[in-house]
Amino acid sequence: MERSLKKMKNNNINSTSNNMMKGNELFHVIHKVPCGDTPYVKAKHAQLIEKNPEMAIVWFWKAINTGDRVDSALKDMAVVMKQLDRSEEAIEAIKSFRPRCSKNSQDSLDNVLIDLYKKCGRMEEQVELLKRKLRQIYQGEAFNGKPTKTARSHGKKFQVTVQQEISRLLGNLGWAYMQQAKYLSAEAVYRKAQIVEPDANKSCNLAMCLIKQGRFEEGRAVLDDVLESRVSGSDDCKTRQRAVELLSELETSLPRGRDAEMEHVLGNMLDDDFVLGFEERTATSFKSKRLPIFEQISPFMNQLVC
Repeated sequence: MERSLKKMKNNNINSTSNNMMKGNELFHVIHKVPCGDTPYVKAKHAQLIEKNPEMAIVWFWKAINTGDRVDSALKDMAVVMKQLDRSEEAIEAIKSFRPRCSKNSQDSLDNVLIDLYKKCGRMEEQVELLKRKLRQIYQGEAFNGKPTKTARSHGKKFQVTVQQEISRLLGNLGWAYMQQAKYLSAEAVYRKAQIVEPDANKSCNLAMCLIKQGRFEEGRAVLDDVLESRVSGSDDCKTRQRAVELLSELETSLPRGRDAEMEHVLGNMLDDDFVLGFEERTATSFKSKRLPIFEQISPFMNQLVC
C-alpha cells in the first residue's frame, strides 16, 4: 500500500513537472519569446513581455557585445530604437556592428536601414542604398540566381519573387525622389515599377508626380484606373480614399503650361545618375533618355517573363 502511494505521488510530481514545461513552452510560443537565460532572450523578454524598450536596448547591447545572436540582436535593437525616436543612433549602430553579422543577415539589415534613412530624412543615403540593392538584383547577388527568396517579417517567413522585390525597391526609390522634389525621376521609377508589378498605391504616387509637374490630364487618367478598379489593390479603402483626395486636388489646381522656364526647372530636378527612360510619346512630350540601371534590369525581367 505504501509503495503504491509513493508511486502515485511520483506520478503526480512528474505530471505537474511536465505540465509546467508544456506551459512554459506554450508561453514562449504565444509571446514569440525565445527560451533560455541569455542576454538576447532577456532583451526580447523586456521588449515583448515587460514592454520596457529602454531595458530591452540595454540587453540587446549586451547580446551584441557578448556575441549572443548578434544578427537578430542588432536588427531588433535598431527597430526598438526607431520606435523611441532614436533612429540616428540606430543607423550608427548598424553601420558599426554589421561586419559582425553573417552574410545572410545583410539584406534584412539593409531593409532596416532604408526605413531608418526615411525616418531621419536622409534621402541621399536612402537613394544610394536603394540603387545599390537594385544593382545587386541585376548582378544575381540578391537572389543567387533563383526566382524567389525567403524573407521574414514579424517573425513569419514567406517567399518573395524577384518581381516583388524590384517593385518594392522601385516604390521606395520613387518616394525618396519625391521628397527631393525630383518629380521626373520619381515618375520614371514609378512607371518602371508599374511595368514590373502594377499596384494602386504606386499609381497614386505616379499621379502625384504628374500633378506636381502640371500634367493634370495624365494624372487624371492614372487616378481613373484606380477608381475604376483597373489596377491591383484598387479595392483597398485607404488607397481609394487617397485617389479621391488626389483627384480633388487635381480639379482645384489651376492649369499651367510647361513653358521653357518650367521645363528648365523640371530638368534640374532629375537625378544625375538615373537619367530618365521614356519613349517619346507625342511631339509635345519631353525628349527620351535612358535610365542606365533599368537598361540592366529590363533584360533580366524579360527572361523571367519568358
